[in-house]
Amino acid sequence: LKLGDPTAKNAGRLTLNPLKHIDTFGTILLPLLLVLIRSPFVIGWAKPVPVNPYNFRDQRWGALKVSIAGPAANFLLAIIFGLAIRFIPLPETFKFLFGLIVIYNFVLALFNLIPIPPFDGSHILFSVLPARFNSLKLFLSQYGLYLLLALMFLGALNLVFQAASFLYYLII
Repeated sequence: LKLGDPTAKNAGRLTLNPLKHIDTFGTILLPLLLVLIRSPFVIGWAKPVPVNPYNFRDQRWGALKVSIAGPAANFLLAIIFGLAIRFIPLPETFKFLFGLIVIYNFVLALFNLIPIPPFDGSHILFSVLPARFNSLKLFLSQYGLYLLLALMFLGALNLVFQAASFLYYLII
């Protein structure tokens, strides 16, 4: 909104009310299915926040600024709670809870920085790539989901968890 795009506000999505962000499949059905089949991992997502880059006052860097905001917020939360663990004497229950906040926010930030659509990392990459790389942008936009699945099955996403663990131990 501060960059000139009222799309999220007009859609009623500029709110902390979690009900406005529920995606039927990603927030309810998939996590429920994963719990029912006793999956070791339960994942889900909310609706993406609608953005219209044509509304940005800064047409050149507006999309970059919006794309950096999510991972930056995750890093900031991880650092704040990590430093609280490190420097404030807390009961073990709070240390455990804060530790979860730290590791999850590092994982979310790093995962979201993967330069494959629809993640913020792709928008950051596309904002800084010169026009001569438009074919790469098109390729990533068309085949990003397949690349992500390949990375998952090849175990390359373990690098995200390893990097998050490194940052976790660095902070706490």
